[in-house]
Amino acid sequence: MMSSKSDINLQHFYVFNSSYSQREGEELKNILYYFPPKTEVDTQMKNVGLSEAIIKFTDTFSPDQPCESLHTQKSRQLLYQPEPGFWMVMTVNVPAVTKTKDGVEYVEYQSDDVQDNVFRSVLCQSYRMFRLFKGSFGHILSSHAGDVELLRLKLEHFFSRYLTTLKLNHCDILDVFQGIQFLPLDKQTFLRVQCFVNLVEAMFPRVRHTAFLYNDQLVWSGLEPDDMQVVYRYLVTSLLPTHLETELQGGSMPRHPASPFTTTHYGRFVSGPSNLQDSAGSMGKIPKVYVNNSTGPEMYHLIVYRALSATLCMFVDGTSPLCMEMFKRMDVFVGPQLTALVSEVAEQCGKQAGSGASPTDPGPRFVYFNQLNLAQKSTVHLDARRSGNVGVCLEVLRLLADINSDKSRMSSTGEVILKTMTDYWVVGKLSNLREFYVVIHQKNANLIEINDEVRRVCEAQLKSIFFHD
Repeated sequence: MMSSKSDINLQHFYVFNSSYSQREGEELKNILYYFPPKTEVDTQMKNVGLSEAIIKFTDTFSPDQPCESLHTQKSRQLLYQPEPGFWMVMTVNVPAVTKTKDGVEYVEYQSDDVQDNVFRSVLCQSYRMFRLFKGSFGHILSSHAGDVELLRLKLEHFFSRYLTTLKLNHCDILDVFQGIQFLPLDKQTFLRVQCFVNLVEAMFPRVRHTAFLYNDQLVWSGLEPDDMQVVYRYLVTSLLPTHLETELQGGSMPRHPASPFTTTHYGRFVSGPSNLQDSAGSMGKIPKVYVNNSTGPEMYHLIVYRALSATLCMFVDGTSPLCMEMFKRMDVFVGPQLTALVSEVAEQCGKQAGSGASPTDPGPRFVYFNQLNLAQKSTVHLDARRSGNVGVCLEVLRLLADINSDKSRMSSTGEVILKTMTDYWVVGKLSNLREFYVVIHQKNANLIEINDEVRRVCEAQLKSIFFHD
């Protein structure tokens, strides 16, 4: 007899710097942020002290490779040093199942359900998301005369909200990659998009960078890939779904009133004013973001404008305030052009749709990631919302992350083939910093047949990508 398995939940999350206390009894100064916030001070100090001890102890054995995780029967602790002296620690519980044997109940902990590479990536991503909206820890301190209290306030303000959005039960190999889903277009349509974004930047000199998305897929970006990676994650999993939900609750598709000079268009600001007719109205919530952190952070206002399925992100110089007049000019110029451009992109996507696999297709499914440009594609996942909507069983999904964590044992090129007890074949290929995973559910198949099927999927899906044999 087996009861339901417990979920994976966040037990503790904290940020500390051991250099902030100079003498014994002042250890509380080291703690910059702690979740849950109502945890007793003694418990906070004990947990942080244990993490400090583990870091120092393991450093004696491997100074070049800091400790990354601590395994216990009931929990898993992930550690990450994002900046010199600063450590972030996340502890999650190990799911448990209550079983009965000979009339006696006992608890069995499912440690394989918590994969280090997956959850450490979640921890790393939490830092990158903080850095996007608040700046790096070092930048906050250096730009405010070393004000540690201000850093504490910023950590509290950000993580008290961000941690509630984590979907730990649905974390998988895509969290390891944190990739970007690109939309391939024909040369002419892509050139139209590029001309459009160049025109926007020319018409509005304060717009320093742009990005163009269609149906949650990236078409064009003027940011560095590392910066676009975290901005893309924010757009696809947070800002755009929230906007869409609000729009659907509002009823029919909103239209801007037509001026005497332009036709009605479908454009509206996702981040920016909701009502352009009210000159004294609010400009809405416009996020400030920090990009180019590797060379020195630059702050921008992130203005997001959407028409139907197309999204234009404009990174506007953050050194001076925004005004309603600029938004009105943007709406008049961008709205009609973006609305017209959507139909061209949609037409091109319609031509490509015929060759794509249906979500209900029982054939092979795959996950692809290119480390060079951070491109990601998955037919294992049925949407980009990270809601657990997947086309394979959880056992197979975990196998993908297991193969990924073992890739360090391979050279730059390699292949792993696994078969489960439930007749799933899982194949992982590594070549030229590209990873390709294929899942095939086929009874009574042999290795030669599976190899041929994987080759066929490679040729169909990755026509221009060469894998070494």
